[in-house]
Amino acid sequence: MKFLAEEFDVAVIGAGHAGIEAGLASARLGCKTGVFTINMDAVGNCPCNPSIGGTAKGHLVREIDALGGEMGKAADECFLQSRMLNRGKGPAVHSLRAQIDRRAYSTRMKHTLELQEGLELRQAEIVSLERTEDGQWLLTTRLEAQYKAKAVILATGTYLGGKIYVGDVSYESGPDGMFPAKYLPDSLEKLGMSLRRFKTGTPARVLRSSIDFDGLEEQCGDDPIVPFSYDTDNPGENKVKCYVSWTNDNTKKVILDNISRSPMYSGKIEGIGPRYCPSIEDKIVRFSDKPRHQLFIEPCGIDTEEMYIQGMSSSLPEDVQLAFYHTIKGLEHCTVMRPAYAIEYFCADPIQMNRTLEFREFPGLYGAGQFNGSSGYEEAAAQGLVAGINAALKIKGQEPMILDRASSYTGTLIDDLVTKGCNDPYRMMTSRSEYRLILRQDNADTRMTPIGRRIGLISDDRWARFTAKQERIKAELDRVKSTVLSPSVELNGILREKNTSEVRTGIRLIDLLKRPELDYKCLAPVDTTRSETDLSVLEQVEIQIKYEGYINRQLAVVEQVRRLESKLLPEDIDYSTIDGLRLEAREKLGKVRPESIGQASRISGVSPADISVLIIYLSTLKNKKTAGEETT
Repeated sequence: MKFLAEEFDVAVIGAGHAGIEAGLASARLGCKTGVFTINMDAVGNCPCNPSIGGTAKGHLVREIDALGGEMGKAADECFLQSRMLNRGKGPAVHSLRAQIDRRAYSTRMKHTLELQEGLELRQAEIVSLERTEDGQWLLTTRLEAQYKAKAVILATGTYLGGKIYVGDVSYESGPDGMFPAKYLPDSLEKLGMSLRRFKTGTPARVLRSSIDFDGLEEQCGDDPIVPFSYDTDNPGENKVKCYVSWTNDNTKKVILDNISRSPMYSGKIEGIGPRYCPSIEDKIVRFSDKPRHQLFIEPCGIDTEEMYIQGMSSSLPEDVQLAFYHTIKGLEHCTVMRPAYAIEYFCADPIQMNRTLEFREFPGLYGAGQFNGSSGYEEAAAQGLVAGINAALKIKGQEPMILDRASSYTGTLIDDLVTKGCNDPYRMMTSRSEYRLILRQDNADTRMTPIGRRIGLISDDRWARFTAKQERIKAELDRVKSTVLSPSVELNGILREKNTSEVRTGIRLIDLLKRPELDYKCLAPVDTTRSETDLSVLEQVEIQIKYEGYINRQLAVVEQVRRLESKLLPEDIDYSTIDGLRLEAREKLGKVRPESIGQASRISGVSPADISVLIIYLSTLKNKKTAGEETT
């Protein structure tokens, strides 16, 4: 018999990376929050690679932390090895990545939810979601308990209608053999929500003692370690090594000889897989000209002997998996503890949402993470944080938090999803941002912490630390502008060594730091007045000095674009009646319902000519309104 168990301000369905951030943000902003998970032991699970960060993803984690989220802190506490990627390139693409202890991370996140005031964690499968007469939402569990909520956040990950594929074998399941959310998809479709099928996969786990590490390339962590969280003072040390190996002609032959047994190529899998993280069989077919493909052998934790084979996800049968893994250097005699698999699941078309991640047709209903068509833990967590914040702000009667593309990678991610949609699982990359020089991972606190403070997620202590750091950056900039170094044997010796021109008169320290060949480290012997020792402060100053011209040009572009963002479009606009719009533009604009001219300009199929028509249309509306007010 159904019974009303409890009422919440915000209910979060799912306790993966999106659900965790959504639930914590909502509760920390004062809303009574319920977080529902099919299995309590799967909270914060990392069913694919046990790592946090990576190219562009590291930017997201630092933004999450700067806004007041949890992922960065948890990653710092549970990391096994930490590396800053792309150091050989410019600072815009430097990205932090940490191999983490999978079980420690899950335990830590579960305990954080349990300790959070105003949050209740429940093990329950939500089987239906209904709109009540008073505008709230009614959630029903498989055990027939019912919960009312003013707002609901769908963060179902790959559980929603989940189905596992390994060769000819397929069965209903969530990741790691968990129960799937079997009944909720029907309820969502009954509401009128548009769902589709996507697919992702994970590689095998192999026994550490069965791997021959001799001759494999070692990957060591960084020293010193850069933490994800701006609250982490002592990140600790690297605890493990990772290893690199490669596929070869024998690997390729085994896969191609059995490609017909792959459910991807036999037509059994209907879902669309990730373009930028393909399975090994997909790589072999799509990039047939490549003689080999790189793979990484990484530990899953300190207290387990499982090793993860990054870069080799597959849905081929288990016997074929064993055969191709055994062709690879170091894995010739490996024991596979968990075979690779593909998982197919339901997700929503994100074009149904606005930039708060609320569904336009379903007030109070939000989506986050893989449910929105994205892939990756970091993309999920960023969306979960935004959805949780906006659900809470709406309930409190406050203005929503909308992050634009020029503010953050998080804003870029959400704008891409709700404006352009996605035809395959969306993955964040640095190339997706047109403002990546100003959206660096090193300045995420400068960009996002004031926003987090305004919302209410940044504590007094953290705000004091942030403002003190900003003051030290300003003081150091003032110092290098006013410090003049006299020509000396020692200074000119450094300049000759670095292949840059010597000086014959006094020169400002800032002018030396502008030279690409020079930095704080090499100038330390002659820079005798420097007292600042915080590497993050010195990094900020040096980047601002070296890239000042480029940064200023990008900021000028941002201001131009924001003028278009300020031209808001009426919510009730009927695009079919606007003369001059092409048919495709009318269709796309009517579907996406952009909030501004700026957002409209980013919709695929809307041309510059269509934007000109919209600007004229807005001007005409404004003139009519002004004329009406004057008549009155």
